[in-house]
Amino acid sequence: MSNSADSPTPGFRRPAFRPARLLTASVFALAGLIFWTSFNTAQGTNIRSDESMLRLSDLIQERSRKNHTLDDSTAKMRSEVDALARRDDGSTSAERRELAKLEETAGTKKLTGTGVTVTLTDAPPNATAQIPGVPEPQPNDLVIHQQDLQAVVNALWQGGAKGIMVMDQRLIATSAVRCVGNTLILQGRVYSPPYKITAVGDRGKLRTALAASPAIQNYRSYVDAYGLGWKVDQHDTVTLPGYSGTVDLHQAQPIG
Repeated sequence: MSNSADSPTPGFRRPAFRPARLLTASVFALAGLIFWTSFNTAQGTNIRSDESMLRLSDLIQERSRKNHTLDDSTAKMRSEVDALARRDDGSTSAERRELAKLEETAGTKKLTGTGVTVTLTDAPPNATAQIPGVPEPQPNDLVIHQQDLQAVVNALWQGGAKGIMVMDQRLIATSAVRCVGNTLILQGRVYSPPYKITAVGDRGKLRTALAASPAIQNYRSYVDAYGLGWKVDQHDTVTLPGYSGTVDLHQAQPIG
């Protein structure tokens, strides 16, 4: 995304909306391939084990809770360290003002101003086509995907956002918005829809950027067709928290 180390990754791609076409032969061929692949994969085992999926979900939720607790502890300690550093660093008033500006730009300090909040929600699981002539929805058509969240974040940056918060976390340059299914994983914590993205900036420019985004225009065609959620709220005053997690950038290293 813009101002981020993240970029769209391979996975589900919400296609441009088109009328249904009957491709019977292709459908049957694909069904046969899926059946044969499933047969070879399963080999007599249950490949949709509810028990194993529940154990994985419980593990993810528990790790998310631990990360939340650690984030709170880190934020408190960082605040104490920063206070001691400012008291003893011998810097001038001008230097402290410059540091405050840099911290605001980096996203490590809270930010207050006018802004907007975009809310994205899944469609009802039993949703049907709401526009005559469009095909009935597939499961992927009814949930929020990573590309939808990234489209909103990118548009807000392009609209001049001074800072962005996804759910309750501030985005910084190394933040990565990633989804597994319709579950958001952001900076070690797990979230479920509805998803809220809040930006501080000029509200008119932010709304204009949202309306101009081709990716969001495509998403909104699914809103009209199947009932996915889309809502934009304006704020006279909104405060984004400062980012409190680690700012280290980790990357893979070659062996040898």
